[in-house]
Amino acid sequence: MNRREFCKKSIVATVLMSGIGTGLLSCTRDLRSELMCAEGLPQKRIEMDPVAYRILYYASLAPSGHNSQPWFVRMIGKTRWIIGSDKDRWLPQVDGSNREVMLSLGAFIENLVQAANALGYAVETLVTGKDVFDPEVVLINISKSKAVDIPLQRIITRRTVKSNMLQGELKLSDVNDFKKEAKGHLHYFPSGTTHSKHMAKEAVNNFIIQFNNEEAVSEAANWTRLKDEEIKKYRDGLTPEGMEITGLAGFYVRNFMSKKDVMGKTFREKGIEKIEKQVKEGAGWMVITSEGNNVKDLIETGRRFQRIALRAREKMIAIHPMTQALEERQGQKKIKENHPDTMIPQFMLRVGYLSQYPDPVSLRRPVDWFVRT
Repeated sequence: MNRREFCKKSIVATVLMSGIGTGLLSCTRDLRSELMCAEGLPQKRIEMDPVAYRILYYASLAPSGHNSQPWFVRMIGKTRWIIGSDKDRWLPQVDGSNREVMLSLGAFIENLVQAANALGYAVETLVTGKDVFDPEVVLINISKSKAVDIPLQRIITRRTVKSNMLQGELKLSDVNDFKKEAKGHLHYFPSGTTHSKHMAKEAVNNFIIQFNNEEAVSEAANWTRLKDEEIKKYRDGLTPEGMEITGLAGFYVRNFMSKKDVMGKTFREKGIEKIEKQVKEGAGWMVITSEGNNVKDLIETGRRFQRIALRAREKMIAIHPMTQALEERQGQKKIKENHPDTMIPQFMLRVGYLSQYPDPVSLRRPVDWFVRT
C-alpha cells in the first residue's frame, strides 16, 4: 500500500469519527491530516503489506519526549519485525539514561498490538535489548487471528492536554479503571493532599532547573518547529499547536519568532508562568511505577501508560506528563527521600477533567520514513 491509497481511506475514517459538522466549523489548523497526504518530499516508497502499513501508522501515533519519535522498524520478514531505537532521535540532555526513549517505545508497541488485534492479528513480543542504548529492542511476530473489538478511534484521537483542567477529584470508578490498565502499578494523589502539593512543587522547581540549563534549552529549541516549511519537512518535534500556542499568539509565533527567540529570556519566563498556572489546575497527580529499571521493565511501563492514555478521552480526563523531577538530579534525590526503594516511579502525570476535549495536533512522520529493510 502506498501513502496515497492509505490517505484516501484514512481521511474518510477521520471525517466519520470526528463528525462532519465539527470539521466544517473548526477554525484551527489540522496539519496532521493535511501533511499525512502531502506530496513532493523525498520518500523511500517502501512497498509493504497494506495491513502492515495500517498497523505501523497507528503505532506511530504514540507519544514521545519533544515528539522526537525515537523509533524505527526493521522488516526482517513479512510477519517478523524489529522495533528499534533511533540514536539520532535521542534526547541526551533531558534523557541521558534513555529511560524515556524506552518508555516511548513501549507506548509505540502498545499501539501496535492494539491496532493489530483490532485488525485481526495476534502479536507476540520479545524484548531482545539488553541495554537501554541497544539499537534493536523488541522482536515482533504477527499472525492471523480473530479480530478483537478495540476502537481504533482511541489511538487516532489520543492527545496530551496541558491546560484548562477542571477542579475536583477523579471519580473512584475512573481511578480503578486506570489501575486495572496499569495492572496495579498506578497511584493517585488527589489535588490538595500533601503528596500532590509536593509533586506540583517539584514539577515547577525542576522545570525551572531545565529552563536555566542552556544545553537542555538548546536541545528543546532544536526540536522546535515554528515555520510551516520545517513542519512539512520534518513532521516531528514541538509545533506551536503542540505547545498549545494557538489563535493570534500562534500566528505570531509561526510568522515572527525564531528558534533563537525560543531560547530567549522572555520565552522562558512565559513558560515558567504557564507551568506555575497549570500545576494549580486539575484533579491531582497519578504516578505509574515499574518493578525495575531494565529494558523489559521500561517497555512494559510504557505500555501501561499508553493503555491508560487511550482510555482518557472517553472519560474526558486530560493527562499531562510532567517528568522533569524524574529527569533532574535534584528531583531524583527528593523522590528517593520520599518513597520506599520498592516504589520506582516512571511517569508523573498531572490529571483533570475537561469540559471540552481538543483534537490531536502533534505531527507524525509517514510510515515509510521510519521503516527499514
